[in-house]
Amino acid sequence: MQKIKIHHPNLSVTAKCRLLSISRGSVYYQAQPKPAAELALLRQIDQHFLDNPCLGSRKMTALLRRDGHIINRKKVQRLMRQLGIQAIYAKPNTSQRYPSHPTYPYLLRGLKINRANQVWCADITYIPMQRGFLYLVAIMDWYSRKVLSWRLSSNLEADFCVEALQEALRRHGTPDIFNTDQGSQFTSQAFTGTLQNAGVQISMDGRGRYLDNIFIERLWRTVKHECVYLHDPATGTELNALLKRWIPYYNQQRPHQTLHYQTPEEFYLASLAGSSILELPPAKLAA
Repeated sequence: MQKIKIHHPNLSVTAKCRLLSISRGSVYYQAQPKPAAELALLRQIDQHFLDNPCLGSRKMTALLRRDGHIINRKKVQRLMRQLGIQAIYAKPNTSQRYPSHPTYPYLLRGLKINRANQVWCADITYIPMQRGFLYLVAIMDWYSRKVLSWRLSSNLEADFCVEALQEALRRHGTPDIFNTDQGSQFTSQAFTGTLQNAGVQISMDGRGRYLDNIFIERLWRTVKHECVYLHDPATGTELNALLKRWIPYYNQQRPHQTLHYQTPEEFYLASLAGSSILELPPAKLAA
């Protein structure tokens, strides 16, 4: 990232900008906070999408108008892009990957997942707050649903995803397979290179396939309904403190019906000890 030192003994700001091929105005630009009305609208779109991930911009616009908003489809499309969401259905050319980044095949089709650390997955979601929003990435063990690590970020650069991945590998060892969508954060050299250096096979969802990473999508619904929307944090500091309390609760105290009412932590540890009994059916999610 290019930075300008405003007070320099030999070069004027104009000369520095000319050398870096950037506009002079960008040096003094300061991002303005989003209006409260737009933040509320983003949150409402996110809630509608959680309830029905098949909503496209047309139906989302209709719902928002029924809620009393005066809004056009073009603005809804812009806000949905900002949230990183799109309607879920089979369609071509829906990948958000960076064009020069390589992608990898989906390796979970037909695979019986029967132990912890066999498959990990990751995803990013938008988290609304009273005074803005942040993005949350989580690394999850597919078999036990345990959240292995997480990070918050104000932008969608790859750095916070790589940090979460490095923490998960450091604390929990290496999985056989790591599955993500084709987002640019996960196709970046920093992320895929970390996996390759650890000897992990890389798996990526089919383009536009919401169900290929279904377990972490369910986590987002739980995080938002049982944590974020319930406590409504005002700032990033409050949100970070809230998640530091809630994610250990999710891992260690909240029972899952599909895990025979054990917690993810209990199921994860039981699997490592060779005593868990659940076998997930072969993945048919990309069929």
